[in-house]
Amino acid sequence: MALLTLSCASTRLAPPRPAELDKGRRIAESALALVGTPYRFGGETPAGFDCSGLIRYVYSRFGYDLPRETGDQIKVGRRVDAGDLLPGDLVFFKVGFWKTLHAGIYIGDGRFVHAPKSGGQVEVLRLDRGYYQDRFLAGRRVIGSL
Repeated sequence: MALLTLSCASTRLAPPRPAELDKGRRIAESALALVGTPYRFGGETPAGFDCSGLIRYVYSRFGYDLPRETGDQIKVGRRVDAGDLLPGDLVFFKVGFWKTLHAGIYIGDGRFVHAPKSGGQVEVLRLDRGYYQDRFLAGRRVIGSL
């Protein structure tokens, strides 16, 4: 009976410390400040970003050296359910048939910042509306886990 109880136990993350919450808010604000920056395939500077380059750039400003590709970024940190996302968490989406990933930085209130596609600009979207609504794959918490 004890084994059955343990297998059903919640795997919720411990609440973040105040310093981690503050860092997450600052990361979210840094991402938000880049809204309007042009999309550039392979870009990871304010001259232009792709989705993983935006994440890498923003996190590097806070001392994190994240991988360059979304397929590697999704392995960093701890998994977070959509309902438990906090500002600064990473959000990943499945956008293609063959394991194609897209990513952004959660900024709170159901919104995330991302670099969408060629011809676009860094923008803010909601998780619960539009194209990405049914494509959410995973959240990852880097802050406090590296």
